[in-house]
Amino acid sequence: MNSADHTPDDNPTDTADTGLLTPGWAGSPVEAASADRAFLQAMLDAEAALTRALGAPPTVRARIEEAARADRFDPRDLGLRAREGGNPVIPLLADLRAAVGEEAAAWVHRGATSQDILDTSLMLVARRARAHILADLDATAASLARIATEHRATPMPGRTLTQHAVPTTFGLKAAGWRHLVLDARDRLASLALPAQLGGAAGTLAALGGRTGLLTAYAAETGLDEPLLPWHVLRTPLAELGAALALTGGALGKIAADVLVLSRTEIGEVTEGAGGTSSAMPHKANPVRATLIAAAARRLPQTAAVLLSCLAAEDERPAGAWHAEWQTLREALRLAGGAARDAAELTAGLTVQEHRMRANLDLTEGLIVSERLIAALEPLVGPQQARQILTRASRTAAAEWTPLEDVLAELPELHDVLDPARVRALLDPTTYLGAAPELTDRALSRTAQTPGEER
Repeated sequence: MNSADHTPDDNPTDTADTGLLTPGWAGSPVEAASADRAFLQAMLDAEAALTRALGAPPTVRARIEEAARADRFDPRDLGLRAREGGNPVIPLLADLRAAVGEEAAAWVHRGATSQDILDTSLMLVARRARAHILADLDATAASLARIATEHRATPMPGRTLTQHAVPTTFGLKAAGWRHLVLDARDRLASLALPAQLGGAAGTLAALGGRTGLLTAYAAETGLDEPLLPWHVLRTPLAELGAALALTGGALGKIAADVLVLSRTEIGEVTEGAGGTSSAMPHKANPVRATLIAAAARRLPQTAAVLLSCLAAEDERPAGAWHAEWQTLREALRLAGGAARDAAELTAGLTVQEHRMRANLDLTEGLIVSERLIAALEPLVGPQQARQILTRASRTAAAEWTPLEDVLAELPELHDVLDPARVRALLDPTTYLGAAPELTDRALSRTAQTPGEER
């Protein structure tokens, strides 16, 4: 058979998503924390926690705890059988009850509904994945704090709308990146990830109407206690999706800047271990930044799906709930991969100070034309100062002539500005404004919400 004619069969190894097309999250801690077996274990953990919260006899709890191991069940088989009832909890319950024996089976899933278990497992997986993401965001913030401190006063061109603006410092840029990372980190860390328990229609009727079980179940799962069942009150998932998208955007800003600054023509930063090319031996591609940028473009769409699921009808919707499962996993993996790559990128980022200095001189004085206006205004008036500098700047740019030489030829500036004074004003390294102090100000910020232990 020609290789082009081969199609996967129903063998799990042929149909599994192994990360071939998603190198951004392949091999990341969050990939493992959100794999099929991780979700399966979370569902089993949710069932075991329910028996404990219900006060099942010790022998029953022990039997269920012993059986509630993901390696005893086949995720692929459960997925195929889930088509009959529309969710994987239903076939899992049949297998779990068969595994624990008749006495313990009566306690399995008692008073719960499939959504209670699946929603709780989503929150358990999210909590476990979040710990890895927060750890990588903390590592990224620490690396950026180091970079910002080291380059607090390292001058470089500021750029607006693709063009040189006025000088800034790389320290301020790195401090700004860190500020975004902490924004995303604090938002993600502060989210409530609640357990779910409500029974068939969120009334706890089959559980005797015992609202205290919400407290007990949350304690047994290690999740936050819900005020009430949230079967169709999907704020936890919507907020989590938004926070993961914010994480992608914050890291995406770093990636966007690194991709620009590492261009051959600019060369102001380089990744510590650049990627290779299949065709060009000289390439050292900014691969980490590239993968982060890809994740940043995909995460907003996952957030949009999760936000759309807020509009859910009745006490359990048809379709909206089901749309969340894989979407959340993808969001966790995209954010987790981006966070992993950002930690690696910032730990090894190389700053090319000599290129920054050379680029400051690229426009031969134009980058500080704003400064000259301020110096001329007291001497010739605000309007004339702007007119003179605008005309001189355009001449310098068009003729590729140093701004200092153009100004020296202007008759209206003879005896107005001393040439030595002009030369001093045109030094871009002395026009940094409050950039170093703003860097210090940004670095005074610390993470607001403690991270979780894994």
